[in-house]
Amino acid sequence: MTELLKQNILNHITLSPKEIDSFCNLFNQKEVQKKHFLLREGQLCKFEGFVIKGLFRVYHVDSNGFEQVLYFAKENWWITDIDSFTNEKPSQLYIQALENSEVLLISKKDKEFSYNNIPEIEKLFRVMTQKTHIALQRRMIDNLSKTADQRYLDFIEKHPNLFQRLTNLQIAAYLGISHEFLSKIRRKIASKK
Repeated sequence: MTELLKQNILNHITLSPKEIDSFCNLFNQKEVQKKHFLLREGQLCKFEGFVIKGLFRVYHVDSNGFEQVLYFAKENWWITDIDSFTNEKPSQLYIQALENSEVLLISKKDKEFSYNNIPEIEKLFRVMTQKTHIALQRRMIDNLSKTADQRYLDFIEKHPNLFQRLTNLQIAAYLGISHEFLSKIRRKIASKK
């Protein structure tokens, strides 16, 4: 089950076969059934995860009870609450499986162990953190400067396979709009075809 993880790592850094095996052996595999939670608000996030099968959503529930999806994580994506994991404070997020899923999890202790024993691993997480920051920055700019219609079309274009696996409610929560407004957007786009 670690082959996908190994490929992901080797896309970012170079490791010897022994180093990559040593690092991958620090992960524990976990199966998460559809609709079950890997993390709930208020819990301490004790893992960084790598999705090997399935789909997760990472979301926050605001004071009005509305779900705000930060991101979706499918196969070959990393998943965590980085604030809770890094600062060892209660999570403000939920991580829920949208499909029957499998994930490889590494603890903070084992991640720190890898930093000390396989120095290139620190570079791996630095590169991934930079890519995550870039994606979040672009998403923030899009949310501030693009219409909901444009954001919806961008989402479909950037994530055509992911789009097919999500409900309209989930997409609306990601775009920061109501389900009803998303339906209007979809009708408007369909009428132009």
